[in-house]
Amino acid sequence: MKKTLLSLAFVALSINGFSQTYEFQTIKDIEANPVISQDQTGTCWSFSTTSFLEAEIIRITGKHIDLSEMYNVRNTYPKKAWNYVMRQGKAQFGEGGLAHDVINSAREFGVVPQSVYTGKLATYETYNHAEMTAVLESMLKTYVENPGKKLSPQWKEAINAVLDVYMGKNLTEFTYEGKKYTPKSFFETTKIKLEDYITISSFSNEALYKPFMLPIPDNFSNGLFYNLPLEEYIQNIDNAIDKGYTLALDCDVSEPTFSGKIGIAAVPENDADNKSILTEIKPEKSITPEYRQAEFENLSTQDDHLMHIVGKVKDQKGNIYYKVKNSWGAKAGKDGFVYMSVAYLKLKSISVLLHKDALVSKTKTNLGL
Repeated sequence: MKKTLLSLAFVALSINGFSQTYEFQTIKDIEANPVISQDQTGTCWSFSTTSFLEAEIIRITGKHIDLSEMYNVRNTYPKKAWNYVMRQGKAQFGEGGLAHDVINSAREFGVVPQSVYTGKLATYETYNHAEMTAVLESMLKTYVENPGKKLSPQWKEAINAVLDVYMGKNLTEFTYEGKKYTPKSFFETTKIKLEDYITISSFSNEALYKPFMLPIPDNFSNGLFYNLPLEEYIQNIDNAIDKGYTLALDCDVSEPTFSGKIGIAAVPENDADNKSILTEIKPEKSITPEYRQAEFENLSTQDDHLMHIVGKVKDQKGNIYYKVKNSWGAKAGKDGFVYMSVAYLKLKSISVLLHKDALVSKTKTNLGL
């Protein structure tokens, strides 16, 4: 009888060992601006990467500047429209984009503070681009159909006019803290050098340590990614955080084991734990390059959402999670953040944008940087 009771106690202890409610402790917390919301828009790419640039300004200069996310969006829409029309509708046009689109926008158009360009008309309390994108898509389909048999050169002006109506006119000059700037001269004050930023990823169908064009719908601008072995990809993410650099993350968040509401993302070893792993520690899958590649090629992993990695935490068992700043408001998740397990990031991340000095020396050498 005593033996039976001891056995049952051991089994209970084993089960409870894998079913503990999460308790988190901070490992690394890198300074960034507060969480805000993208509201009813598909502009996570600008919110995440703008947050990344704000964190870089803090790291480089110590200044906290609230940059306008919608300024990047306003200047990227015409490029997406041009791509759609020139490809005669055989391309995606919508609200999505990638981290390098913000880099491209900053390079060509500079940046501006949120206080001088909200991209939101006074009649609206929150962002909602549903009507605007529907109008733009309708116009672009008409241009592609080309009913006049020769497309008028004014079509680009018409697109800009719609953007002006819904988002406000673009800026050429503004005053900030008593000084006059152009968007480009203001960008110079941030001390950011855009040539220092690269995107890394890991896909087994591409040559290692070479740039490649990732064929995902939102890569309308044909941005290049540096390809790394999976473990080296993760090693560089960890190295960046350890050295005080944040990263802009492109990730699949459509999985049932990603919860923006609860603020947990993990990959359970057993599918039966899909729900419970959001609140309790459970064993996770071992992620191999082959499994990662298969999930991408069977379309289980897709380019869904961009966020901002700003640190690390650990649970009471010592398991590591990335602290990821989301753009769904401070009431979602863990005060606006998601704690993402290493396994989830290994499997479901598409790429990260980071400063080249955040790379491990081996990777910098192999990439020729």
